[in-house]
Parts: sequence; structure tokens; C-alpha cells
Amino acid sequence: MKTNLLLVALFFLGACASNPFGKKVNEPFQGSAYESNNRFFRGTGKGESSSDNIARGKADIEAKTILAGQVNTTMKQVADNYQGQTENERGADVAEKFQSLAREVMNTDLADLRKVGEKKYYNEKDKKYTVFIAYEIKKNAMFRFMKKQAKVDQTINERQQNLIQKILDEELKKAGEDDN
Repeated sequence: MKTNLLLVALFFLGACASNPFGKKVNEPFQGSAYESNNRFFRGTGKGESSSDNIARGKADIEAKTILAGQVNTTMKQVADNYQGQTENERGADVAEKFQSLAREVMNTDLADLRKVGEKKYYNEKDKKYTVFIAYEIKKNAMFRFMKKQAKVDQTINERQQNLIQKILDEELKKAGEDDN
């Protein structure tokens, strides 16, 4: 009786210990400190290769792609919100100029890009490097940069310029700093 009870207990303990998803992997640069919030755009990347330079390049591209996507998505949301709030026929034109400005900024260097961390690992068994990189951009620095770009853009007329400046000022306030 004792052996049967012991076997049943061991069976249940063994069943509880196994996870159907496998073992949890802890990678660097995870958690809320590396996620975007109201003050920062943040992105992390991971790259693997037999060459450490290629692994680093892959991680770098992935992290910057994530950042660029976040900035672009935010700019589209801002433009869409503006277009939804205005009822004039030129709202779509201003929204298009705003998105064009965002694309132009993304095609240049990301403003105030900072590397938060980089970690490199080498797996002897697979003979591969794995590199993790984390970047961040202050939202208010990005919006100030966009304001400067909008001021020098010759395709934006004065009325559109004022509207774009107003939109960016509102975003700066949301990011925690008014740029007046």
C-alpha cells in the first residue's frame, strides 16, 4: 500500500514538473526596462552567425527595424488622429505631408539613437555567435528633430507647416516635454 501511494505521488510530481512548452529561455534585454513607453521608443535585436561581425550586424538591423516601425506607426496614428479631428478637405493633404515627413526622417539617421546594451555569446558546440543589442530613442528628441525637418521642407506650405508644428507640439507634451 505504501509503495503504491509512493508511486502515485511520484507520478503526479513528475507530471507537474514537465512543461508542454519546453524550458523557458532567459535572453538579455527583456522586460519593461527594454519596452517602449511614453518617453522612449525602444527596440532589441538578436543575431546569430558563425561570424561575430555578421551576428552583430543582424542584431543591429533587427533592433533598428523595430525602432523604425514603432516611430512610423506612431506617426501614422498621429496623422490619422489629426485627419479624423479635422473636417476640411485639406486634412488628408496635411496627413500625407506628415507621413511623408516621417518617412523622410526614417530614411535618414534615427535622431538621438542610443545603444542601451550589447551582449555577445559564443556556442562552442554549434560554433556560432549570438549577439543581442538594445537601442532607445527619446520621443521628445525625435519629435524636435521632425519639427526641424518640417521647417526646412520646401514642399510644405505655411498653413501645413503650422498644422504639423501644432501636431508635433502636442506629441512633445505627451512625451513629457513642451518644446516652446
